[in-house]
Amino acid sequence: MQLRLRRKRAQTHRSAQKRFPCIPGYDPIHPRRYRELYRKEGADQAAISGYELALRPRPKGAGRYGWHVHAQIDGASVDADVEVLVWSDIVRDSMSSSIPATYAQLVRTAWAYIGSGALWRLMRLRKGPVIAALYPIGMLLVQLAVALGLGGLALWVGAARAGLAGALAGAVIGAGVAVLVLRWFKARDGRLFAYYLMHDYAYSAQARGAIPPELETRMAEFGAIIAAALREDVDEVLVVGHSSGAHLAVSVLADLIRAGKVPEGGPALGFLSLGQVVPMVSFLPDAWRLRADLAYLAQSDRLAWVDVTAPGDGCAFALCDPVAVTGVAPEGKRWPLVFSAAFSQSLSPERQAALKRRYFRLHFQYLCAFDRPKDYDYFQITAGPLTLANRYRGRPASKSRMTRAVSKYTSVAP
Repeated sequence: MQLRLRRKRAQTHRSAQKRFPCIPGYDPIHPRRYRELYRKEGADQAAISGYELALRPRPKGAGRYGWHVHAQIDGASVDADVEVLVWSDIVRDSMSSSIPATYAQLVRTAWAYIGSGALWRLMRLRKGPVIAALYPIGMLLVQLAVALGLGGLALWVGAARAGLAGALAGAVIGAGVAVLVLRWFKARDGRLFAYYLMHDYAYSAQARGAIPPELETRMAEFGAIIAAALREDVDEVLVVGHSSGAHLAVSVLADLIRAGKVPEGGPALGFLSLGQVVPMVSFLPDAWRLRADLAYLAQSDRLAWVDVTAPGDGCAFALCDPVAVTGVAPEGKRWPLVFSAAFSQSLSPERQAALKRRYFRLHFQYLCAFDRPKDYDYFQITAGPLTLANRYRGRPASKSRMTRAVSKYTSVAP
């Protein structure tokens, strides 16, 4: 999730200054990853689109991790201070499980989605994220089968050679082989992503869709930072939520608006959700808070909410209106405006070929450069002179978006 501020100046749209904190999705990596991504991809997009974009380090002792951006776009000079609001420590803690504990997570998570009926409802939406959810279960079961198979082979060889003593020795060796094989697979999870994805889905499913207490506390801290930004002399506060950061942003913003912390006559408030996976949480039985927040935000006149996904992103629920498919669309629904980043049109055939089967990289494409950009440009949105509302004013939603209520669970309170 990111937040952008634009200072009010006498020469509106000629000189602007912004600050935006950023909450990533379920990611254990240090936030410098996002700085380097913004630096490299921003420079590429600026060269392609014909504007200027430069980064410099944030001053030491400035508090939370971040960096400064200076841009010249459409004749406007824009300065943006970016900071990362970190929950990667919570992610790392949730990923610290042993191999047996991870397999126990597998059983609990599978039951949370299958036993509740949520999985069958999710399968009516985009198949990509459902396959991504099933992948770690299948891959971990394959790893277990290989480990047990090789361990059983060692046991059989020992028993065949030396009777009871050999069988006992074979059992010990077989168990050792099985453990070594499982450890070998886990050590290579940087390529397989089975453990990473298992921990990701398990974290959301552990409380059947309710927000874990440690994350609730951290979200309150993020809300306090955004509330402080909304009291500054700025033109716009833009919140950007990527992946699982999108549903965190929904709840943070709903809390702020309910609490009256979005002042009248204050900055314009925008919310840009990118590559969202909201249904993976909102379809679970106890996701009352998230469903209530979706319904509340969808009818609010205190912000503009734009949801951008792409069918080419197999990890996101592309063109699925998160409010509507969850079944909580209120009377007089305003938001979100749902449209596609259209990877098949905004990326050249050569670029698409280079990214083929790089599923995680495609999930981050919203934060990257497009070599054939259309009306979605992450860097013009976050470092350009227009507010989110003005940039997409009058832009129609994608005709192919899904708005049919699908979730089995639509209650917004226990």
